[in-house]
Amino acid sequence: MAFQDIEAELKNFEEIERQKLGLEKDPQKNQWQDKINREFYADQREHTTILVSGLTMAHDRFVQAGLEGLGYKIKALDCPDTDSLQFGKEFGNKGQCNPTYFTVGNLVKYLSNLRDETGMTPQQVVEKNVFLTAGACGPCRFGMYVTEYRKALRDAGFDGFRVMLFDASGGMNQTSGKEVGLKMDKEFFITLAKAIFAGDALNAIMYRIRPYEVVAGSTDKAIEECRQTIMTTLKNKKSILMALRRCRKILNGVEVDRTMVKPKVSIIGEFWAMTTEGDGNYKLQRFLEQEGAEVDIQLIVNWILYNIWQAKTDTKSRMVLRGSDDKARKGLKTTQIAKKFLTLKVAEMALKGTFYTFAKFLGLKNFKLPDMEENAELASQHYNNELRGGEGHMEVGKLIQTVLHNKAHMVISVKPFGCMPSSGVSDGVQSVITERYPEAIFLPIETSGDGAVNVYSRIQMMLFKAKRQAEKEYEDYLNLKI
Repeated sequence: MAFQDIEAELKNFEEIERQKLGLEKDPQKNQWQDKINREFYADQREHTTILVSGLTMAHDRFVQAGLEGLGYKIKALDCPDTDSLQFGKEFGNKGQCNPTYFTVGNLVKYLSNLRDETGMTPQQVVEKNVFLTAGACGPCRFGMYVTEYRKALRDAGFDGFRVMLFDASGGMNQTSGKEVGLKMDKEFFITLAKAIFAGDALNAIMYRIRPYEVVAGSTDKAIEECRQTIMTTLKNKKSILMALRRCRKILNGVEVDRTMVKPKVSIIGEFWAMTTEGDGNYKLQRFLEQEGAEVDIQLIVNWILYNIWQAKTDTKSRMVLRGSDDKARKGLKTTQIAKKFLTLKVAEMALKGTFYTFAKFLGLKNFKLPDMEENAELASQHYNNELRGGEGHMEVGKLIQTVLHNKAHMVISVKPFGCMPSSGVSDGVQSVITERYPEAIFLPIETSGDGAVNVYSRIQMMLFKAKRQAEKEYEDYLNLKI
């Protein structure tokens, strides 16, 4: 058979298949396009539920309560589990990272339950719900999350579902002239800040108390009571500091035994993987506590401090780099540089001051937020501060700071399987750090939704070293006291 005959037969077969599938002859017309629906207006608030998810359960529930106090209908989704992972893999693109599958699948699972268990039609689900999530750009698939949400939702039967980016620069602006459904104004951001600070402080003190509780489960019971207290306060727009003071009394009622020797394990790595409390990281925090460790978590406030550091650093660089459109000898001609630096400095001081105030009222003592300048300086010797994928240089700096300041006995870097920014750091750069600081007990682990047994086994082996180190420190202290 001649080549021309084979080609003609293939074209004929292709045409028949296209007709069966109802496809256009022009391949470009068959490409999937991201149809963005941002139509959420004030007159829809009464019958529209805003779904939130992505942080710890404390943060998500506090955000729900705070926004309910502003008059919105809010629903915090449950922590993503293995069922969410299966939904994500079924309807999401192939080759995505772990957080994408879990978070996308968690939303699809919830909407599918609304359709299948409550009797709502897909159209009613689309009309009565909106999902609010964070958005960003950079050398990471995180920038494609919102597109992944829309693609998976369409394939799951919820075409046109509104996914709104949490973007203060205008991610929810509309040009119809109608009042927007979610007003990102001063009151909104103050409420959001209260929820974040309260969630950070409560989580930090929880992980300090629970490993040393005398009565099993007493910490969880007290924490749940505190969560309800804070949620009621945020919803009713009452004093959050007074609520934290009441929580302090509740937590003081938990009996603890601080003489128990436990290694402290710091969890760092990719933001979502180290923050989630469910199957997305094999319930890492709970597992470490069950194995006899105290967990040192990373707070959301740390990420905000990192963003402030980025703004200051970029301004310093840009003020002496002349762009193609700059009329001045140096860059940023139209920017009041001194005012911008002052604004960033005030923002940093206000953030730290507010968090430490929350911590004081809650009873969280001797807690120190990371020094971002020191972090950047220490990391710069091994990792370029201009590389901003994932947590950028922060992960490198965190490990060095932990060793230099003796902040923890062991450090675990957790990241999704195939996470390019985090894997390049934890599997590459950190190996150099551990050679320079051989006393560091460092373990990088990857999460993929399965393989928990292998991960647990590796953690147990390294945790044995950390326990021996903690016991030696305790013995040395007792000998010193004698």
